[in-house]
Amino acid sequence: MAKFFEVIEYFDETGEEMVHRIPETGSGETQLGSQLVVRESQFAVFFRDGKALDSFGPGRHTLTTLNLPGIRRVIGAAFDGKSPFRVEVYYVNGKVFTNSKWGTQEPIPFRDTELHMVRLRAFGTYSERVIEPQLFINKIVGTQGVFRRNEIEDFLRTIIIARLTDFLGENLKSIFDLPQHYDEVSAGTKARVQDDFSKYGMELVDFYINAITPPQDVQKMIDARSGMGAVGDLGKFTQFSAARALRDAASQAGGEGGGAGTAGAGLGLGAGLGMGMMMPGMISQAYGQTGGPQIKCPKCGGLNPATSKFCSGCGEKLEMETINCPKCKQSIPKRSKFCPNCGSSLAPKMIKCSKCGTDAPDGTKFCPDCGNNLVTPEKPKEEPKKEG
Repeated sequence: MAKFFEVIEYFDETGEEMVHRIPETGSGETQLGSQLVVRESQFAVFFRDGKALDSFGPGRHTLTTLNLPGIRRVIGAAFDGKSPFRVEVYYVNGKVFTNSKWGTQEPIPFRDTELHMVRLRAFGTYSERVIEPQLFINKIVGTQGVFRRNEIEDFLRTIIIARLTDFLGENLKSIFDLPQHYDEVSAGTKARVQDDFSKYGMELVDFYINAITPPQDVQKMIDARSGMGAVGDLGKFTQFSAARALRDAASQAGGEGGGAGTAGAGLGLGAGLGMGMMMPGMISQAYGQTGGPQIKCPKCGGLNPATSKFCSGCGEKLEMETINCPKCKQSIPKRSKFCPNCGSSLAPKMIKCSKCGTDAPDGTKFCPDCGNNLVTPEKPKEEPKKEG
C-alpha cells in the first residue's frame, strides 16, 4: 500500500473477510483532505495515534488529520522521515454471513423421562453479522490485519452448544417430544445465545436445528420398541405367523409333488389336505376364537384352552384356579358364571339382612354392613303397653 493516501477504499473479493485493515501491516500516514469511501455493506473505523476516533457509515468522507504536506516534511525529518501522526482504517464487513455450521463434537448427556440417561447429538445452521464494529474490533480483532469468518466460528459454535444443552436440560422431558418442539427449542436457544453475541458487537440473525438424535444403538432400540407396539399381542402374532408359515409350506409341498411322479403327487396332496384340515383350527386359535373356557398367559398375553398346562405362544407354565360345580361336581374355572358341563348357575345365593336390608351371600353369619346376626335374627322389641 502506498505511503500517501488520496482515496481510501476496500473490496472483499472472497466474501469471507469480516475485518480488513488499511494498511495491512503497521500503521499509515494520510494527509488532510484524503477521501474515505465506504460501501453500503461496510463500516469503517478510523484510528489515529492508536485510538478509535469515529465509525463511518456508507458514503464518501473527508479525513482531517494533523498531516499537512509542508509540516509533514519538517516534522518528519526528526522522525526518520515519518510523520508521528499515525492512522489506520479498519473496514468491517456488515453483511449477514449465512450458512454457518454448528454441531456437537461429543454427545450431550441428557436425562430422559422414558429412556433414562441418553446421549444426544445435534447439528444445524446459523447466520451472524457485526452490528457494533468498534466493539467487535477492540474485543475480537485487536491489531490483526485481516480477520476472516472461520477464525471466530469455533468460538461461536462453543457458545451455541453450551446454551442449547442448558435449554434442553431445563425444558425438555423426553426426546420423543422433540419433533413438536423444534421451533420452541430454536427460539429459546437463540434468545440465550444472542446475549453472548451482543457482548462482542455481533448479532445472531438466524438459528436453525436440523436434527437432535440419540446414538445409532439407541435408535435401533426405539425402532424395535415401535415394532412391538405395531405387533400388539405377541402371543397371537407368533401363532398367526406359525400358521401362515405352515400354509406356505403346504402349498409348496403340493406344487413340488405334482412334478415328481405319482408317489410325490400323492404325498403332496396328502400333506396339502392335512394342512387344509389343520388351518381353520390354527387360524381360529391365533385370533382367540376357539370355543370353550380359555386362560390368558401372564407372560405374553396369548389365549389358551383352559385345560392347557403350557402356553402355546411362549411356553410359559399355565396355572388356573378351579372350583367344583355344586351340582355335578365337575372341576371348572373359578371365574365361570355357569357350569360348562351341566349349565347350573354358579352365582352365589343371596339373603337379605333383616335389620338394614343389605344383600349377603347365603351362609354369611353377620351382615357386612351393620353387623347384624344373620343366623339367629334378632326379634323385634315389643313396645311397652300404654296404660289406659
